[in-house]
Amino acid sequence: MVIEIVENTEDFDTRLEDAGDKLVVVDFFATWCGPCKMIEPFLKQQSEIYKEVVFLKVDVDENEEIASRYEISCMPTFLFIKKKEKVDEISGANQDMIKQMLEKYK
Repeated sequence: MVIEIVENTEDFDTRLEDAGDKLVVVDFFATWCGPCKMIEPFLKQQSEIYKEVVFLKVDVDENEEIASRYEISCMPTFLFIKKKEKVDEISGANQDMIKQMLEKYK
């Protein structure tokens, strides 16, 4: 599975709608964020393992409206969304927590 980069708010909302009952993992990142770059290979690996999960990336500098909707204040932050509702959130590049949430909500 490919990690899709969200272009704008409309694109984000459409992708959540299209996901239906699937788990959506949203990676809020910034191009200047070191930990964001370090966690990227791990996320790609998880997207191959959890093919039924939708993985999205949101650049907070390009999509401030989405970031403020979810009150994102640090990067990376990972939101776990089901049926367009946030079910959980992780701040920081914590691989173990991300795996736990994937197992819990997949």
